[in-house]
Amino acid sequence: MNLENKIESIIFFKNEPVSFQELSKFLNVDLEMIKKSVDNLQDFYKNRGIVLVSNGEFISFGTHPSTNEFIEKMQKEELSNELSRAGLETLSIILYKGPISRREIDHIRGVNSSFILRALLIRGLIDRTEGVLGDRSYSYKATLKLLEYLGITREEDLPEYKTAFKKIEEFIKTTPAETEQNG
Repeated sequence: MNLENKIESIIFFKNEPVSFQELSKFLNVDLEMIKKSVDNLQDFYKNRGIVLVSNGEFISFGTHPSTNEFIEKMQKEELSNELSRAGLETLSIILYKGPISRREIDHIRGVNSSFILRALLIRGLIDRTEGVLGDRSYSYKATLKLLEYLGITREEDLPEYKTAFKKIEEFIKTTPAETEQNG
């Protein structure tokens, strides 16, 4: 598999911006080779439905600007629908455990939560911030808008907050980490 395919796979898998430095380190390839491959990928995608968006330091997938009209229409329809069970589950995890990384959410739920997180971000129910403790991933937490919708002033006012928080902590401690399972 060539370098461009590997970069493409990583960006798709991460489903969030990936730094050129991270790609260079992970793929054990010099930064200039990464930049050249990213340029080639951007050329490849320039006339497709998706594009590679870059600020020179990070890169991620995005939709082609010419698709904005119907993407906005789809987004409005998506926002008018009720939250799915998976959305409510993910939102609950974030409320009771946040700030929390996508990896931790995926571990608790047992499935990839990327699209659910995207939907919750679009609705303004959660915020995404740079990872804590120097982690390169993002952390997710409830927005003030969500707390307002729920009629509470702080997360600790959630029903059975302490009990649920303890149960989540126990679950995390008793289940093998993702890396141990795949080890």
